[in-house]
Amino acid sequence: FFFKQKTAYEISTRDWSSDVCSSDLFRQVNVIDGSGAPPFLSDVLIRGSRIEAVGHHLQSPEGAIVINAEGSTLMPGLIESHAHITFLDTADLESLGYVPVEEHLLRSLKNARRMLDQGFTSCVSAAAAKPRLDIVLRQAIDSGDHPGPRTLAATPELTVSGGLGDVNLWHMQRSTFAMVCDGPDAFRKAARQMVREGVDTLKINPSGDEFVPHARAAQTVMTEAEIAAVCDVGHAHGKPVAAHARSAEAVKLCVKHGVERIYHATLCDDEALAALVDARDRVFVSPTLGITMATLYEAGPWGLSTAQAESMGMRAELDAGIANMKRLKASGVRVLPGGDYGFAWNPIGRNARDLEHFVNLLDFTPLEAIRAATEFGGQLMGLSDLGLVRPGYLADLILVDGDPSKDVSLLQHAERLKAIMKNGDFHKLPN
Repeated sequence: FFFKQKTAYEISTRDWSSDVCSSDLFRQVNVIDGSGAPPFLSDVLIRGSRIEAVGHHLQSPEGAIVINAEGSTLMPGLIESHAHITFLDTADLESLGYVPVEEHLLRSLKNARRMLDQGFTSCVSAAAAKPRLDIVLRQAIDSGDHPGPRTLAATPELTVSGGLGDVNLWHMQRSTFAMVCDGPDAFRKAARQMVREGVDTLKINPSGDEFVPHARAAQTVMTEAEIAAVCDVGHAHGKPVAAHARSAEAVKLCVKHGVERIYHATLCDDEALAALVDARDRVFVSPTLGITMATLYEAGPWGLSTAQAESMGMRAELDAGIANMKRLKASGVRVLPGGDYGFAWNPIGRNARDLEHFVNLLDFTPLEAIRAATEFGGQLMGLSDLGLVRPGYLADLILVDGDPSKDVSLLQHAERLKAIMKNGDFHKLPN
């Protein structure tokens, strides 16, 4: 890679606030546009924060930076559908509550930089570890004070007593990534308070998880009235609702009351699958294969062997989830990568592994997996101009050494990302 007309130092010190729009031209680059179409050779012109043109023999505007990217691949920045930027790679739930909020914010900002370094230019938060952490992190990124992906901030996980995230003991009050509510009035109040504070997403936990003895994955622990209360608040304020919904009943209730983001959906029955298919124009499903695979095969150093994970039902849930995701994909439901990264054996920074899981486990082609993490991700973000390499779209781009359409695992290696651009600004410059 080399630059013509301007040096890397001049780019890094460019006055991005100038009234004159800056321009960058990627010359003769292999383009994966994010739509699922085959790669093609093209020039790509960036002006300001947007893609201005995609085509052959584009003219270089005066003062533009021209990047000879022959032999590399330009594609949309990756979009994480189930982000936990404020999680701290802990081995248990309680540890998040022991970190003072000041230190927690600093460590979360480090995670945000790590995500952007890995080529994730946007993230949809699936829960904050403390009530306002996502909000403050989003504002620090949007203001330009700290590098990170554009982020939709979420509430902590709104759960019931005894549900996933309730780590309290009868003799001791403890906290983690959840706000414990009981009854529709309590859920409604918590949702309204979080809207007041400035969240983009309301997150609920209507079902349990295999590692929660009193709230297993197949159990639905929130009542219909509690789910409806949060959805009513979300709809009244234009805020999407996301749900930790592993059980079939939880999925059905979420679809019924207008939850847009269904996380997991692993234990769907035929009726739940049919509900998702009927709602495919408005719902997104993120199975979070990363955390299940890591728990089954990589949690040994933290005291959880594969045999123990299987005895908890995780292998059976994974097998059911794989079969269900294949059926949903075949029926046109948008199934997105996003693997619940932020735990000790599934740490932040390895998020791109989920694309390879989609290829190996769900029979996606590499291009289909990339589309799910780019075009569908832009739709999940609620932005009609994000996730594709097309004129008029936001210039969130990564330049990859190699061809991810042939080997999607390339996206897991930060050293293969030769350039990272967000909003037309280089986060990482080509050498």
